Amino acid sequence: MRILGLDPGSLHTGFGLLEKAGGSGSTFRLVEAGRLSGPRDLPLPERLARLVAGLQDLLARHPPDLAVLESPFHGVSSRSLIVLAQARGALLATVAGRGIEIREYSPAEVKSAVTGNGRADKEQVARMVRLLLGVTGAGWSADATDALAVALCCGQRLRLDRLRDEAPRR
Repeated sequence: MRILGLDPGSLHTGFGLLEKAGGSGSTFRLVEAGRLSGPRDLPLPERLARLVAGLQDLLARHPPDLAVLESPFHGVSSRSLIVLAQARGALLATVAGRGIEIREYSPAEVKSAVTGNGRADKEQVARMVRLLLGVTGAGWSADATDALAVALCCGQRLRLDRLRDEAPRR
């Protein structure tokens, strides 16, 4: 199973693609990680078009079984939140247009799944992502590390989430 983690932004969108090893374990292999960027001097619609084109290229090279993002949080300004929502919408539409399942987790869920602490700082998350993937000295951007963290969270929680989704409603 391939899981694509995305960390949306209007300037930079981090991505991390993991492949879950067979069996019931939670071993993951890094397929690719990086970030998609649009120049700051371009108008927002053109930057978003570049992010979408980059995502389409990634999806064509490495089709994932599902994609996962952090749910947005309210700690940013209203203007930043609106721009972030536009970037998320463009990316979500691109992924959904290919029929790929999408899941979302809160930042605290991601931090807890990766570090065991829902209030971990970015450096703790980055250190655990490298440790869990068995990679030393990876020079990923913070965007890519965040995307890998959300993909790892999903991989660890997927079986439980699917059982919960399929449980009869009372």
